[in-house]
Amino acid sequence: MTAALPQSPSARPRPGPPEPVNRRHHHPLRVVHPTAPVDLAAAERAAAAFLAALGVDVATENRRDTPGRMARAYAEMFTPRPFDLTTFPNDDGYDEMVLARAIPVQSVCEHHLLPFVGVAHVGYLPGDRILGLSKLARVVELFARQPQVQERLTQQVADWLQTTLEPRGVGVVIEAEHLCMTMRGVHADGVTTVTSAVQGHLRQDAAARAEFFALALPRPTNRRRP
Repeated sequence: MTAALPQSPSARPRPGPPEPVNRRHHHPLRVVHPTAPVDLAAAERAAAAFLAALGVDVATENRRDTPGRMARAYAEMFTPRPFDLTTFPNDDGYDEMVLARAIPVQSVCEHHLLPFVGVAHVGYLPGDRILGLSKLARVVELFARQPQVQERLTQQVADWLQTTLEPRGVGVVIEAEHLCMTMRGVHADGVTTVTSAVQGHLRQDAAARAEFFALALPRPTNRRRP
């Protein structure tokens, strides 16, 4: 079974999750990017024309291969790696928060095609099944490797996990620095944008929601020196 990710969220409906994970048996779900062709040769020609239009000489020895490198780099940044969504029965009835903090986030702002980088904190309240911990990072990458806005990325990760895994609740926080703010325009170096999305019990119950944010965004402790 496979699940396909739309290539352009702004042009197509939001990514539809696969059917919920089987409750009785463990069937790994193969999550793949759609097989739309990438024309690297055309992308390289376009990159060369783009750089030339900006007055960049690509005929020098150091820049001769730059258009090709540029095309391959963006193709990599826009292509999530396929993975197996592995889940296990929650035989012990664990019902407390499961949280992965500081998952690397590397994406590209769809407005300027400049990177934004940071971390994601993803947690859920297990239902009948629990998720392999590495898969939380895989799901973040699944939606990050495409032209994005941080708000949509945060919501997509939460929605996909809630619908696919069917836990009792899901919470996602993303903290990221956008190069479109630090390298151009306002030149606001060091500014971090924080977005969040909560689903299920974490959205409905204030205490559960507060617990998630306390775990995801712990306040630094002020320790007195001896």
